[in-house]
Amino acid sequence: MERAIKFYEEFFEQEVSEKGDVGSCFEVDGFRFNLFAYKVVNEKHIFGSNCLPSLHFDTLEKMKEKLEGKEICFPLMQIGKNWVAEFVDSEGNHIEVYTAVSQ
Repeated sequence: MERAIKFYEEFFEQEVSEKGDVGSCFEVDGFRFNLFAYKVVNEKHIFGSNCLPSLHFDTLEKMKEKLEGKEICFPLMQIGKNWVAEFVDSEGNHIEVYTAVSQ
């Protein structure tokens, strides 16, 4: 949990809103981004392949800045009207980021 909190405090540029051993939460622009340590409560976890957290950025420059130093699992590319990429967080989760292509 500490490693994940540190990673997302740096990524979101803010401190965690609620901190616990099993669950922690970030309040980000009106939504809650939760961290859940399923192993702590011995909960079975099945990895899926059809749901991916996706975060929007206002500019390509800010998005590129946030990708610096991260393990990239899907390289930056234009898809339709958006720039899209995916990175791996500190816990091995894939996170998508995107921003509109400037006109």
